[in-house]
Amino acid sequence: MQSVKYLNFKTTLLCLTACIAQNLYAETETQVSTQQLPTIKVQATRSDTSLLQTPASVYRIEQSQNQNNIGVNLTETLKGVPGLQLNNRENYAQDLQLSMRGFGARSTFGVRGVRLYVDGIPATMPDGQGQTSNIDLSSFDHIEVLGGPFSSLYGNSSGGTILTTTKEGQGRDSIELGYSTGSHNKNRADVVLQGGSGQANEPSYVVSSSYFDTDGYREHSDAQKVLSNAKLSWNLDDGSKFNWLMNYVDISANDPQGLTRNQWKANPKQQVPFLKQFNVRKDINQTQTGVNWTKPIDDHHEIYSMAYLGHREVTQYQSIPSSTQENNRHAGGVIDFERDYYGADLRWTGKDLLPNTRFSAGLAYDAMNEDRQGYENFNSNGVYGVKGNLRRDENNTLWNLDPYLQASWQFLPKLRLDTGLRYSNVHYESEDHYIKGVNGDDSGKTDYTKLLPSIALTWDITPKISSYMSYAKGFETPTFTEMAYPISGTAGINFALKPSTSDNYELGLKAQNQWGDFTAAIFQSNTQDDIVSAGTLDGRATYQNADKTLRQGVELSWNKKLWKELTAQASYSFLDATFDADISNSDPKKVIKSGNYIPGIAKSQAYLSLGWLPETGFNAGLDVRYMDKIYVDDLNTDSAPSYTVTSLNIGYIWKNNDWKVRTFARADNLFDEDYVGSVIVNDGNSRFFEPADGLNWSAGLSVTKQF
Repeated sequence: MQSVKYLNFKTTLLCLTACIAQNLYAETETQVSTQQLPTIKVQATRSDTSLLQTPASVYRIEQSQNQNNIGVNLTETLKGVPGLQLNNRENYAQDLQLSMRGFGARSTFGVRGVRLYVDGIPATMPDGQGQTSNIDLSSFDHIEVLGGPFSSLYGNSSGGTILTTTKEGQGRDSIELGYSTGSHNKNRADVVLQGGSGQANEPSYVVSSSYFDTDGYREHSDAQKVLSNAKLSWNLDDGSKFNWLMNYVDISANDPQGLTRNQWKANPKQQVPFLKQFNVRKDINQTQTGVNWTKPIDDHHEIYSMAYLGHREVTQYQSIPSSTQENNRHAGGVIDFERDYYGADLRWTGKDLLPNTRFSAGLAYDAMNEDRQGYENFNSNGVYGVKGNLRRDENNTLWNLDPYLQASWQFLPKLRLDTGLRYSNVHYESEDHYIKGVNGDDSGKTDYTKLLPSIALTWDITPKISSYMSYAKGFETPTFTEMAYPISGTAGINFALKPSTSDNYELGLKAQNQWGDFTAAIFQSNTQDDIVSAGTLDGRATYQNADKTLRQGVELSWNKKLWKELTAQASYSFLDATFDADISNSDPKKVIKSGNYIPGIAKSQAYLSLGWLPETGFNAGLDVRYMDKIYVDDLNTDSAPSYTVTSLNIGYIWKNNDWKVRTFARADNLFDEDYVGSVIVNDGNSRFFEPADGLNWSAGLSVTKQF
């Protein structure tokens, strides 16, 4: 029945009402003993509001509180954000598995459905495919995570938005040298050069570079990574600010692939013996640069502009048998492509042109050109893991030109209205150059367009408590990778794959008082033509549209400085993500029933941490993370079990005028939990499971000298 499928919103609203009453009481107590808390402005919604007054689920994570780690990927920093599911595959060939409120959970590699930015420069390709591998934790400052309806401000594939910001050079010139090591022969060395500017028109700078390698937790999971990042910042005489950014990443990683349940239980470190002959691996090389410029014209007008360009190369060897490639329409077992991508964003903001208003109007342009080839993964002697005959050759192009508007109006002292409108349009074209025998011309093109309105109403109940309600239309196009293979397994672009659209609703409460910072949100997303997995076979993933899906849930977060330098953080997420209509199949046993749970998504997540975080001296932290079971396929035939893992870290920081020394040691999965870190959704060989590491350790030392 319908009443079973949907959350009991009366009960949920009652809970929120109780929270409001509790925080109103806390507010009264605060008036007796006032505690000044810092006002933190967030940039994610482009509305120049504080964290408390932003009408969206937005969270800010400071890197300064997450330094006791080896610094390789975002799972070490981006923790405890409700609604965000971030899984470490223990597989550097496939990046992290990241989803927001269930959007993006289908991805077998990289990030989809969630947009990524670094210093305002997209880390998501114009087609919606993103990666976290180019985010440099050595020069990292903070992250803002935006979930819910207001993510649609960023257009295509914005089921959530993650904006990372690197440091700006400050003070005297300095050099930092660091080295970290850990289990499985993990080694990371890095150097950071930085310096501030003494006066206007002189640049501050941060330049960092690191090298990382590991043998990997599992067989055939060794990896090497070089990452460099540079940022120059100018504060000019006219009040404007200019940033220039440069990023380079080079990764070579072997891929252990997934295991069946029996294989995982027998030996989680193994690679399936049959797959060893294929030498499955991936090489990635990417260079990207960008600039952004903010200029206040006067007290009422401001201009922002951004431009970027980049080049990405990927070569991936898959585990596809030669017998499968006997089909003349097959695209081979080696993926080899180069992408050139670029874009720009120009935005005007007007403040108080009418009383208590703020207007923004902008135009965003992104484009990508992909030269893609496919080759057999064997030679004439039947040896696998080498590049053989050409089986695919095409040029794919994509571009979008999105105008957008945004307005904010404080129409009453305690009520504010925020609205937005974006016209998202994405244009694909593929030119097939491999026309041989029965492999005909697979060229084609298609256009996807959608008008994306958003609206939010904020009520400032007291100076320290606010609530909001919001709605927005969402839009997500298939990526080039998702369109690369038709469900039939033949070559050519899958132009039958349609974009998904969603209606997103949210009701939230925020409080900041002597009891800490508290947020609560309930949400619902109704999606049409959702892009879901159609199966993964021998490392090749295909996708289809689901008529309707439903995501709804509750998110809670709390953090507080308990005493002196002792801080606490806690969060909880409940997400009910289901198919809301049957997906038919010629085999009755394979019909996906309405009410089945969407695979790759945990229904519940919880997080708790305690940290002793002084600026110098001894520091320590303890965190506990719980993840509910995760179904592995649309039929819900199996699941990765729930788990709870605990991590402990300690460190020491010593400073004087010219020197700083930082040391740390940490233990992850302290109680050696045997669990699955992530799943490969709908794997055709039932190799769904990617096991997580057991008890593991890391330690490091860094020395900084100022000049």
